Amino acid sequence: MEICVFGAGSLGTLVGGRLAEEHSVTLVGRDPHVSAIEAGGVRISGAIEATTYPAAATTPPEAADLAVVTVKSFDTPAAAEALADCSLDAVLSLQNGLGNEETLAAGLEAPVLAATCTYGARRGDPGTVECTGIGEITIGTPDGGPSSLAEEVVAAFSAAGLVTEYSTAMPEQLWLKLAVNAGINATTALARVPNGALLDGPADTVAAEAARETARVARKRGVDISEEAAVRRTREVAEATAANTSSMQQDVRAAARTEIDAINGYVAETAEKTPVPVNETLAALIRAWEHERGLRS
Repeated sequence: MEICVFGAGSLGTLVGGRLAEEHSVTLVGRDPHVSAIEAGGVRISGAIEATTYPAAATTPPEAADLAVVTVKSFDTPAAAEALADCSLDAVLSLQNGLGNEETLAAGLEAPVLAATCTYGARRGDPGTVECTGIGEITIGTPDGGPSSLAEEVVAAFSAAGLVTEYSTAMPEQLWLKLAVNAGINATTALARVPNGALLDGPADTVAAEAARETARVARKRGVDISEEAAVRRTREVAEATAANTSSMQQDVRAAARTEIDAINGYVAETAEKTPVPVNETLAALIRAWEHERGLRS
């Protein structure tokens, strides 16, 4: 399969590097990372040890069977614009937060699939990425239901050694992932603690309530996930990634803009009359941090 991975950050480099073991892959990113990949391939360390040789570029190819979008959520409109001139059979959003699929579908003619991912990744020197934990990728249509296209993409990912499953219940999967991110990301970023610190101690109650609020909003929007399931999944991920630094904390440490708008901010802005004070507070604090550093207007 011809695959374009748009967004050669931590996860994009890991997934693209892994896919290159079985498929023809072009990683789209920025220099010096792109130049290093062109010169010596992608060196994967940690839970996965491999060196693979995808193509690398700063702009998308003219055509691909599949575009895997792995950019930060606030860059999704720019990704759709950049991919608009690329002839694509399908697009897969492998991103945090909600709303990315709608943005891609509005700007692209190809069908858009949704995914959740629990693989851990951390970019190192140019041309390298560390797999900080082997997880699972779940793929399906954003609205749920059967999809032969999604099954084909799952098969392609599985053939390359990525743990991948097909789901006909992606709305539930996406909202559960949002609950996990709402509980873990901003909490660990503000407290400067690893994910495992949310299993006991003062931050546990904050993370759990953010997840509960997310489940309440999901049910209000017609997606049936329970508060207990949201908290349980959040704690399962925190335990499985106990030593990890969340992606939002990595952004804060790098003084980079976060994905708060697509996570806690999304929960707060779609809550309507459902009270979500924890998500509102977490979103406001991260946005205040970004504002002070000129990362947002």
